[in-house]
Amino acid sequence: MSNILSAISKPIFLVGAERSGTTLLRLMLDHHPHIAFHSEFEFVVDYFRDNDYPLINDYYEYLATDRLFQSSNFEIDSSLSYPQLVNSFLVQKREGTGKHFVGATVHRHFDRLLQIWPDAKFIHIVRDGRDVARSCINMNWAGNVWAGSDRWIEVEKLWSELKETISTDRYIEVHYETLISEPAKTLTGLCNFIGTSYDPAMLDYSQSTTYDLPNSKLLWQWKSKLSRREIQLLEARMGNMLVKHGYELSKLPPITVNSVTRQILKLQNKWSVVKGRISTYGLPLILSSFVSRHLEFKRWQKHVQLQCNSIDTARLK
Repeated sequence: MSNILSAISKPIFLVGAERSGTTLLRLMLDHHPHIAFHSEFEFVVDYFRDNDYPLINDYYEYLATDRLFQSSNFEIDSSLSYPQLVNSFLVQKREGTGKHFVGATVHRHFDRLLQIWPDAKFIHIVRDGRDVARSCINMNWAGNVWAGSDRWIEVEKLWSELKETISTDRYIEVHYETLISEPAKTLTGLCNFIGTSYDPAMLDYSQSTTYDLPNSKLLWQWKSKLSRREIQLLEARMGNMLVKHGYELSKLPPITVNSVTRQILKLQNKWSVVKGRISTYGLPLILSSFVSRHLEFKRWQKHVQLQCNSIDTARLK
């Protein structure tokens, strides 16, 4: 096992904010005959303790209710250390597909990956933050665009910090909009970065998934689906970051968001998210989650979490 584990020293990680096109790009990569690409891999980095590995027995317990891990079908070898164990997950992905290159998608804490794979390579995908914020509301992850921009801002700041610590030959950046408008050309560049050649099979994902082929008509939806006020709020919060990533700002007059308005937006967001969670999971399950966590009844907590996982799995298919 140790010889196999040591073989994966340069995995490829696809990083970017949720709702930025990571799933679409991952499907394209995974449909390449020589690239095996796993979906969300957050369970590898989420449970660190102050930027250190989690205790291995605690980690087993976390994984027992982690929805993403539970859907992965990875096996746990209790003889392995933490870095060996998470490396074994990629080994299982590679060996299960018989492909040469292997990678996974990570949306947060991806700087921690370097503690396990110091020579890892990164593909960073960025989408217009205004579209990301709008999409986060649709997913009930936020109650307004102000809060909906949180994930994009956090990820793009983290990426800016991370790429300063690695050499330029170990990362490549791609815009979601370019991927959609020029898929073959964009994928050719990504394949060259990975170390292989573009294959038309990368666009066959639409035959076996619910994702359609790239459609440029669906780009820049924020222009028609956000209100004037929402666009101004977003540009007030992340306008400089949008420009840095090459996105043009609207021609709307800029606004200043004071502390009172921020507090109102914060309260509005919390209330909208709570209503959305009740609509998704039902009030009894929400109350059970709150009480079990407050009383620290671990078996009850696990039962409730698995119920929530089942609901999430069904609605996120």
